[in-house]
Amino acid sequence: MRENLLIVFALFSAEVVAIAPIVAEKQDTLLPKYAEVIEAAMVDDKASFPDLMLLQTALAGYEILIEELAIRRPEVITIIDFSLPSDTERLWVVDLLNKKVLYRCLVSHGKNTGELLAENFSNIPGSNASSPGFYATGETYIGKHGLSLRLDGLEEGINDKARERAIVMHGADYVSTDYINKHGRLGRSFGCPAVPQALSRDIVETIKGGSCLFIYAPKASYWDRSHIIRRINL
Repeated sequence: MRENLLIVFALFSAEVVAIAPIVAEKQDTLLPKYAEVIEAAMVDDKASFPDLMLLQTALAGYEILIEELAIRRPEVITIIDFSLPSDTERLWVVDLLNKKVLYRCLVSHGKNTGELLAENFSNIPGSNASSPGFYATGETYIGKHGLSLRLDGLEEGINDKARERAIVMHGADYVSTDYINKHGRLGRSFGCPAVPQALSRDIVETIKGGSCLFIYAPKASYWDRSHIIRRINL
């Protein structure tokens, strides 16, 4: 099984020795061959994909989680970029086998994380804030928002209380262009990454059951504490 997972990822990890964190001043430390592999394999339409360095970091963390057997479904990855404002489509579901974006859409952050921008993050129950980092998707259930997806935070002290906090992916009517037009931003959740209702069932069904979710936050409070990021940067 482990060999098969590594074969799936071989196209992306070929000749990778190290990777820089997502900070502009360190872009020149990226290995060019790695960037070329990612671009050639996945970025046929660059406008559809996340920022290249974000994509590289997400995939490097994904590979570590594959090695740790924390991810059961290696064929898809979900990436959320909380450096972007909430009126921007900042969630991507990427099909790694066919190297294409399956979904790109709006996604909310927690009400105590910020207004238009996601600025404050927490792992504390009752904080009503988002938590960054790497997750594994769990099982589905029917809740007050309909079909919802439980999330397991994989980073101790950063997002590992996601289950306790009931941080899940679900649809919400406040995640829409209509809401943005009225309020200048998306509505906010209690920390859940809520997506548009029209897409929520399809997205949940696509990523459920052990795929990788990476929520990017451009904050030292995450980057300095993440054991996964530290391993990427070795």
